[in-house]
Amino acid sequence: MSFKERFILNFIEDNRWKYLLDGLSNTLVITIFALMLGVTLGFLVALVRVTHDKTGKLKLLNNISKLYLTVIRGTPVVVQLMIIYYVVFATMSVSKIVAAALAFGINSGAYVAEIFRSGIMSIDAGQMEAGRSLGLSYKTTMWKIVMPQAVKNVLPALGNEMITLLKETSVAGYIAIQDLTKGGDIIRSRTYDAMLPLLAVALVYLCVVLVLQHFVGKLERRLARSDRR
Repeated sequence: MSFKERFILNFIEDNRWKYLLDGLSNTLVITIFALMLGVTLGFLVALVRVTHDKTGKLKLLNNISKLYLTVIRGTPVVVQLMIIYYVVFATMSVSKIVAAALAFGINSGAYVAEIFRSGIMSIDAGQMEAGRSLGLSYKTTMWKIVMPQAVKNVLPALGNEMITLLKETSVAGYIAIQDLTKGGDIIRSRTYDAMLPLLAVALVYLCVVLVLQHFVGKLERRLARSDRR
């Protein structure tokens, strides 16, 4: 069978290309909502840990945060995904997309927390001391002096985390979600041709990642220019 015939069989007949399109749509939805949850959760965890390190307060929350980081970073994301869908939501009617976004968001939050924490800790201690010497409270100094600088420092790392998260969602098929990878697998099961569907899936992932890398690179260059001013 020629390449053209294989291409038609895999993508044109029965509009099989739609499996990839629908899969890409689900992949992007999961990635976006998981990133939003991960950034929010990670920011809160980082804030708790930094506050405890600097003031000794929030001991209980800090211990919970450390346990969360240890468990999430120490177990595979695919296992976390299946636990959330097949165990946590076993008796509830929850959309698979929601369960996947929650699982990937919780997983991402553990890594985002360390990104934020390292960004906050990278700010010179003199910034906090200067704010306190001006009569500002710890909270005000953190929000108005330290955090704006920290967020600027971690933005490129957050962009890279989104790229990583996008690729991690390729295991969403373990709970029968038709993501991009699953879409290619469905085509393979219909045509018994593994090469073209898998190459198509890889190419789509590559194109999306290249687009994201382009914007992350632009962001890094813009931040570098602003630092030189």
